[in-house]
Amino acid sequence: MPRILVTNDDGYRSDGIRVLADALRAVGDVTIVAPVEEASAIGHALTLRHPLRLEHIDAHTFAVDGTPTDCVNIAVTQVFKGLPDLVVSGINKGYNLGDDITYSGTVAGALEGALLGVPSIAVSLRATRGSYDFTHAARAAATMADAILRRPLPSRTFLNLNVPKGPPKGYRVTLQAKRNHVTSVAERHDPKGRPYYWIEEGQNEWEPHDRSDYQAVRDGYVSVTPLQPDLTAYDALLDVENLPIEKEAGVR
Repeated sequence: MPRILVTNDDGYRSDGIRVLADALRAVGDVTIVAPVEEASAIGHALTLRHPLRLEHIDAHTFAVDGTPTDCVNIAVTQVFKGLPDLVVSGINKGYNLGDDITYSGTVAGALEGALLGVPSIAVSLRATRGSYDFTHAARAAATMADAILRRPLPSRTFLNLNVPKGPPKGYRVTLQAKRNHVTSVAERHDPKGRPYYWIEEGQNEWEPHDRSDYQAVRDGYVSVTPLQPDLTAYDALLDVENLPIEKEAGVR
Protein backbone atom coordinates (compact mmCIF):
# COMPACT_ATOMS: atom_id res chain seq x y z
CA MET A 1 0.00 0.00 0.00
CA PRO A 2 1.15 3.58 -0.55
CA ARG A 3 2.86 5.16 2.46
CA ILE A 4 1.12 8.41 3.43
CA LEU A 5 2.56 11.09 5.72
CA VAL A 6 -0.06 13.26 7.42
CA THR A 7 0.93 16.52 9.09
CA ASN A 8 -0.67 19.86 9.98
CA ASP A 9 -0.07 23.17 11.76
CA ASP A 10 -2.67 22.67 14.53
CA GLY A 11 -0.75 19.99 16.41
CA TYR A 12 -1.04 16.22 16.57
CA ARG A 13 -3.97 16.43 19.04
CA SER A 14 -6.16 18.28 16.53
CA ASP A 15 -9.48 16.64 15.66
CA GLY A 16 -8.93 17.60 12.03
CA ILE A 17 -5.75 15.56 11.63
CA ARG A 18 -7.36 12.50 13.22
CA VAL A 19 -10.37 12.57 10.90
CA LEU A 20 -8.08 13.16 7.92
CA ALA A 21 -5.84 10.22 8.84
CA ASP A 22 -8.85 7.92 9.27
CA ALA A 23 -10.18 8.85 5.82
CA LEU A 24 -6.80 8.35 4.16
CA ARG A 25 -6.45 4.81 5.55
CA ALA A 26 -8.76 3.72 2.73
CA VAL A 27 -6.03 4.90 0.34
CA GLY A 28 -2.79 3.83 2.04
CA ASP A 29 -0.76 3.19 5.17
CA VAL A 30 -0.98 6.41 7.22
CA THR A 31 1.56 7.84 9.66
CA ILE A 32 1.02 11.14 11.49
CA VAL A 33 4.02 13.37 12.19
CA ALA A 34 2.78 16.74 13.42
CA PRO A 35 3.76 19.59 15.76
CA VAL A 36 3.47 19.21 19.52
CA GLU A 37 1.79 22.61 19.75
CA GLU A 38 -0.22 24.75 17.35
CA ALA A 39 1.96 26.42 14.70
CA SER A 40 -0.61 28.38 12.71
CA ALA A 41 0.45 31.22 10.36
CA ILE A 42 4.07 30.16 10.67
CA GLY A 43 4.52 29.76 6.93
CA HIS A 44 7.41 27.73 5.56
CA ALA A 45 9.61 28.22 8.63
CA LEU A 46 12.43 25.79 9.35
CA THR A 47 13.91 25.50 12.86
CA LEU A 48 17.67 26.06 12.80
CA ARG A 49 18.53 27.60 16.19
CA HIS A 50 17.52 24.89 18.66
CA PRO A 51 17.37 21.09 18.58
CA LEU A 52 14.17 19.27 17.72
CA ARG A 53 12.71 16.37 19.68
CA LEU A 54 10.64 13.53 18.24
CA GLU A 55 8.06 11.94 20.54
CA HIS A 56 6.50 8.56 19.74
CA ILE A 57 2.82 8.97 20.71
CA ASP A 58 1.40 5.66 19.45
CA ALA A 59 2.00 3.10 16.71
CA HIS A 60 1.11 5.54 13.93
CA THR A 61 1.61 8.98 15.52
CA PHE A 62 4.70 11.07 16.22
CA ALA A 63 5.04 14.63 17.55
CA VAL A 64 7.81 17.14 16.83
CA ASP A 65 8.42 20.31 18.85
CA GLY A 66 8.74 22.36 15.67
CA THR A 67 6.99 23.60 12.54
CA PRO A 68 5.11 21.67 9.84
CA THR A 69 8.21 21.98 7.62
CA ASP A 70 10.31 20.50 10.43
CA CYS A 71 7.81 17.67 10.78
CA VAL A 72 8.07 16.66 7.12
CA ASN A 73 11.86 16.61 7.24
CA ILE A 74 11.98 14.68 10.52
CA ALA A 75 9.39 12.24 9.17
CA VAL A 76 11.35 11.56 5.99
CA THR A 77 14.72 11.09 7.70
CA GLN A 78 13.78 9.53 11.05
CA VAL A 79 10.37 7.87 10.72
CA PHE A 80 10.03 6.70 7.12
CA LYS A 81 13.78 6.47 6.51
CA GLY A 82 13.03 7.58 2.96
CA LEU A 83 10.34 9.36 0.98
CA PRO A 84 6.66 8.54 1.51
CA ASP A 85 4.39 8.16 -1.50
CA LEU A 86 2.17 11.07 -0.48
CA VAL A 87 2.13 14.00 1.97
CA VAL A 88 -1.22 15.40 3.14
CA SER A 89 -1.35 18.44 5.45
CA GLY A 90 -4.50 19.43 7.37
CA ILE A 91 -7.35 19.62 8.01
CA ASN A 92 -6.94 23.29 8.89
CA LYS A 93 -9.67 25.13 10.79
CA GLY A 94 -10.16 28.02 8.39
CA TYR A 95 -9.56 28.61 4.70
CA ASN A 96 -6.14 29.05 3.14
CA LEU A 97 -7.12 30.99 0.04
CA GLY A 98 -5.39 33.28 -2.43
CA ASP A 99 -2.45 35.36 -1.21
CA ASP A 100 -2.97 34.06 2.34
CA ILE A 101 -1.31 30.74 1.48
CA THR A 102 2.09 32.43 1.95
CA TYR A 103 1.43 32.59 5.70
CA SER A 104 -0.04 29.13 6.04
CA GLY A 105 1.69 26.38 7.98
CA THR A 106 -0.79 23.91 6.50
CA VAL A 107 0.20 24.79 2.94
CA ALA A 108 3.87 24.81 3.98
CA GLY A 109 3.65 21.16 4.99
CA ALA A 110 2.50 20.23 1.48
CA LEU A 111 5.02 22.63 -0.08
CA GLU A 112 7.88 20.88 1.71
CA GLY A 113 6.64 17.55 0.40
CA ALA A 114 6.62 18.93 -3.14
CA LEU A 115 10.15 20.29 -2.74
CA LEU A 116 11.26 16.79 -1.77
CA GLY A 117 9.60 15.37 -4.88
CA VAL A 118 6.59 13.83 -3.13
CA PRO A 119 2.98 14.31 -4.37
CA SER A 120 1.34 16.53 -1.75
CA ILE A 121 -1.99 18.04 -0.73
CA ALA A 122 -2.98 20.79 1.71
CA VAL A 123 -6.55 20.69 3.07
CA SER A 124 -8.45 23.51 4.78
CA LEU A 125 -12.06 23.88 5.94
CA ARG A 126 -14.14 26.99 6.38
CA ALA A 127 -13.89 28.44 9.89
CA THR A 128 -17.08 28.09 11.91
CA ARG A 129 -18.29 28.81 15.41
CA GLY A 130 -18.71 25.81 17.65
CA SER A 131 -17.77 22.29 16.68
CA TYR A 132 -16.33 21.39 13.29
CA ASP A 133 -17.58 18.72 10.92
CA PHE A 134 -14.47 17.51 9.10
CA THR A 135 -16.28 14.70 7.27
CA HIS A 136 -16.62 16.34 3.85
CA ALA A 137 -13.11 17.83 3.90
CA ALA A 138 -11.63 14.45 4.81
CA ARG A 139 -13.59 12.77 2.04
CA ALA A 140 -12.40 15.35 -0.47
CA ALA A 141 -8.79 14.84 0.64
CA ALA A 142 -9.07 11.06 0.27
CA THR A 143 -10.63 11.43 -3.18
CA MET A 144 -7.84 13.71 -4.38
CA ALA A 145 -5.16 11.55 -2.74
CA ASP A 146 -6.38 8.48 -4.59
CA ALA A 147 -6.57 10.46 -7.85
CA ILE A 148 -3.02 11.84 -7.78
CA LEU A 149 -1.57 8.50 -6.72
CA ARG A 150 -3.25 6.94 -9.76
CA ARG A 151 -2.30 9.79 -12.12
CA PRO A 152 0.68 11.75 -10.74
CA LEU A 153 0.90 15.51 -11.20
CA PRO A 154 3.90 17.22 -12.84
CA SER A 155 7.04 17.28 -10.72
CA ARG A 156 7.09 19.82 -7.85
CA THR A 157 3.34 20.46 -8.15
CA PHE A 158 1.00 20.13 -5.18
CA LEU A 159 -2.69 20.75 -4.51
CA ASN A 160 -4.35 23.24 -2.19
CA LEU A 161 -7.88 22.15 -1.24
CA ASN A 162 -10.37 24.47 0.44
CA VAL A 163 -13.69 23.00 1.48
CA PRO A 164 -16.90 24.92 2.27
CA LYS A 165 -19.12 24.14 5.25
CA GLY A 166 -21.56 21.30 4.68
CA PRO A 167 -21.85 18.96 1.70
CA PRO A 168 -20.03 20.54 -1.29
CA LYS A 169 -21.66 20.78 -4.71
CA GLY A 170 -18.59 19.30 -6.37
CA TYR A 171 -15.04 20.26 -7.28
CA ARG A 172 -13.60 23.22 -9.17
CA VAL A 173 -10.04 23.58 -10.43
CA THR A 174 -9.14 27.13 -9.46
CA LEU A 175 -6.60 29.94 -9.43
CA GLN A 176 -5.32 31.84 -6.39
CA ALA A 177 -7.52 34.80 -5.54
CA LYS A 178 -6.02 38.23 -4.91
CA ARG A 179 -6.91 40.16 -1.77
CA ASN A 180 -6.65 43.81 -0.87
CA HIS A 181 -3.86 43.82 1.73
CA VAL A 182 -4.17 46.53 4.37
CA THR A 183 -1.93 46.26 7.42
CA SER A 184 -3.75 46.44 10.74
CA VAL A 185 -1.71 46.56 13.95
CA ALA A 186 -3.34 47.36 17.29
CA GLU A 187 -1.29 49.17 19.94
CA ARG A 188 -2.08 48.42 23.57
CA HIS A 189 -0.36 49.09 26.88
CA ASP A 190 0.66 46.82 29.72
CA PRO A 191 0.04 47.73 33.41
CA LYS A 192 3.31 49.67 33.45
CA GLY A 193 2.24 51.78 30.48
CA ARG A 194 4.65 50.15 28.02
CA PRO A 195 3.25 49.62 24.50
CA TYR A 196 2.80 46.23 22.89
CA TYR A 197 1.25 45.24 19.57
CA TRP A 198 -1.18 42.75 18.04
CA ILE A 199 -1.09 42.09 14.30
CA GLU A 200 -4.75 41.80 13.32
CA GLU A 201 -6.60 40.31 10.37
CA GLY A 202 -6.30 42.34 7.17
CA GLN A 203 -9.26 43.51 5.15
CA ASN A 204 -11.18 40.65 3.58
CA GLU A 205 -11.76 42.25 0.18
CA TRP A 206 -11.09 39.92 -2.72
CA GLU A 207 -10.72 40.89 -6.37
CA PRO A 208 -13.55 39.29 -8.36
CA HIS A 209 -12.54 36.40 -10.60
CA ASP A 210 -14.87 33.63 -11.80
CA ARG A 211 -12.18 30.96 -11.51
CA SER A 212 -10.66 31.96 -8.18
CA ASP A 213 -10.46 29.69 -5.13
CA TYR A 214 -12.38 32.29 -3.16
CA GLN A 215 -15.27 32.29 -5.64
CA ALA A 216 -15.41 28.49 -5.72
CA VAL A 217 -15.92 28.09 -1.98
CA ARG A 218 -18.39 30.98 -1.94
CA ASP A 219 -20.38 29.04 -4.54
CA GLY A 220 -20.27 25.89 -2.41
CA TYR A 221 -17.58 23.94 -4.27
CA VAL A 222 -14.32 22.35 -3.14
CA SER A 223 -11.56 24.55 -4.52
CA VAL A 224 -8.63 22.58 -5.98
CA THR A 225 -5.69 24.84 -6.80
CA PRO A 226 -2.48 23.40 -8.26
CA LEU A 227 0.54 25.19 -6.76
CA GLN A 228 4.29 25.09 -7.27
CA PRO A 229 7.35 26.33 -5.34
CA ASP A 230 8.66 28.32 -8.33
CA LEU A 231 7.97 32.02 -7.56
CA THR A 232 9.66 33.36 -10.69
CA ALA A 233 7.58 36.11 -12.34
CA TYR A 234 8.09 34.88 -15.90
CA ASP A 235 5.94 37.64 -17.39
CA ALA A 236 8.32 40.20 -15.87
CA LEU A 237 11.62 38.74 -17.15
CA LEU A 238 11.70 40.99 -20.22
CA ASP A 239 10.73 44.04 -18.18
CA VAL A 240 13.61 43.42 -15.79
CA GLU A 241 16.03 42.85 -18.67
CA ASN A 242 14.99 46.22 -20.12
CA LEU A 243 15.41 48.22 -16.92
CA PRO A 244 17.67 51.30 -17.37
CA ILE A 245 20.72 49.79 -15.66
CA GLU A 246 24.29 50.55 -16.59
CA LYS A 247 25.90 47.79 -18.65
CA GLU A 248 28.70 47.58 -16.09
CA ALA A 249 26.14 46.33 -13.58
CA GLY A 250 26.22 43.01 -15.39
CA VAL A 251 22.55 42.59 -16.27
CA ARG A 252 22.31 40.17 -19.24
